[in-house]
Amino acid sequence: MNQALGVRGPNPDDLLILLAVARTGRFTTAGDGLGLNHTTVARRIAALDDDLGGRTLARAAGGWELTDLGRRAMRAAEDVEAAVATIHGDDAQPDQIAGVVRMSATDGFSAFVVAPAVADLRRRHPRLSVEIVNVTRRALQHRSGLDLEVVVGHPQVHRAEAVRLGDYTLGMYASRAYLDEYGTPAGIAELSEHPLVYFVDSMLQVDDLDAPRRLVPGMLDSLSSTNVFVHVEATRAGAGIGFLPCFMADRHDDLVRLLPEEFAERLPYWMVLRPDSLRQPAVAAVAEALRRRTIAVQDALLGLAPLTRS
Repeated sequence: MNQALGVRGPNPDDLLILLAVARTGRFTTAGDGLGLNHTTVARRIAALDDDLGGRTLARAAGGWELTDLGRRAMRAAEDVEAAVATIHGDDAQPDQIAGVVRMSATDGFSAFVVAPAVADLRRRHPRLSVEIVNVTRRALQHRSGLDLEVVVGHPQVHRAEAVRLGDYTLGMYASRAYLDEYGTPAGIAELSEHPLVYFVDSMLQVDDLDAPRRLVPGMLDSLSSTNVFVHVEATRAGAGIGFLPCFMADRHDDLVRLLPEEFAERLPYWMVLRPDSLRQPAVAAVAEALRRRTIAVQDALLGLAPLTRS
């Protein structure tokens, strides 16, 4: 209570709890990080709402999102967090690139772009942690609990930042052993006689990834999976002809690219971020690391050069 002015301000501890919920999208996850139970988090958010005279959070699909009042409160919470960090630190400026960044991305992008980018970033900021959910889908309209997403195709989103990272190429591949046994198709008509290794058609959420069924509708499914690493290994094992990212398939000498003039499907990677998340130094640093890594390996993503670790 401010006795001089007779005005009650929000409890700084409650602001920090709001900050944790805003970053995770969930009371339980925020509470785990703060050493509080779910009930206590909910009670403190309710107390903060009473102090501020309105709702700071609104329920959304998959979690909680900030209201307009909540976003203003979050800026104050970040000031409190920074002030507390200076009290507990020394004269040196505390490393702001710390904490957990949660993201989703496709399997191949996570392995060959995100993993090395984050490993390099953590060498300079060891208090940073990144959690990745691997999924191939359209960008979410409500991304509570996620700081950023990497998706294939142009995202149609609201109240979010969308950044085009770069492109990659998909091509038709078969193992050398498979071609020795079944022959090398000379064109699309002959390709239709071979089985396809690709995504599960009924579960494919990204329209831009429908090229095989659109270009060669006669190909029957051989082995289907939601995981692109399974596509690569099934193709190497001779399960059929795989429609694979070139940057993954070209790493294997036992795979041969087929009909590159007819099958060179170029698709974009886009990064989608919540505006609230982008204001966090750790999220901004991860986003920039992904952008730089994608640029560095662009030729490999397009199938024009081998993919290297650096």
